[in-house]
Amino acid sequence: MTPLLSVQGITKRYGAHIGCADVSFDLYPGEVMGIVGESGSGKSTLLNCMAGHLEPDAGKVVFDTRANGPKDTVTMSEPERRMLSRTDWAFVHQHARDGLRMGVSAGGNVGERLMAVGERHYGNIRDKATDWLERVEIDAARVDDRPVTFSGGMQQRLQIARNLVTGPRLVFMDEPTGGLDVSVQARLLDLLRGLVRDMGLSAIIVTHDLAVVRLLADRLMVMKSGHVVEAGLTDQVLDDPQHAYSQLLVSSVLQV
Repeated sequence: MTPLLSVQGITKRYGAHIGCADVSFDLYPGEVMGIVGESGSGKSTLLNCMAGHLEPDAGKVVFDTRANGPKDTVTMSEPERRMLSRTDWAFVHQHARDGLRMGVSAGGNVGERLMAVGERHYGNIRDKATDWLERVEIDAARVDDRPVTFSGGMQQRLQIARNLVTGPRLVFMDEPTGGLDVSVQARLLDLLRGLVRDMGLSAIIVTHDLAVVRLLADRLMVMKSGHVVEAGLTDQVLDDPQHAYSQLLVSSVLQV
């Protein structure tokens, strides 16, 4: 089977500081990869290099495109990459405000992504937006309300609706439950797990929360100081960590 995404030797430096170093892995259709590590471990740098938000110093990010098969997104033209980010890719930010237009209605936020891929019929756009609000557990009656009137959890669910409305095949998530209350986190995780399963999504999730990857990720990479120090099946890594740093991460959670 051809990988949906093949990350090959991705490296990013900030002067003398290593953001991430020589990271490689394959992600297959329908698979969820979790990336964990403490703050400064390089996980967000890696995610932003893969998603095209940062240009790596070395390496390839090869995506199996619908039209032309595997293509290196690092060397893609900007218009090609932009179209990819509107169609087959999605990016869920930690802070929903970074992924939403706060001055535009909830329905408008979802509809904008549809318009970006060529949808022009107002009735269809509104119907699809309303349907997606309901799928992420937002009352359809809020379709004309602005995100600024929503709670943090609702804003994050709206950002997810905006991202998934075009049926992407790969979703990048940067601390999707960060900053939310525990009860809100649990509801959001349950929603995400259902959407990933029902849509057959592939996803890459960066988090410091091991409970998030335990629930969502099939495989797990542990990063420290820009390097992947351990990788494997999620339950295997969390239940029997081999690297000293992984053991420290797991034990620190168990002690809380």
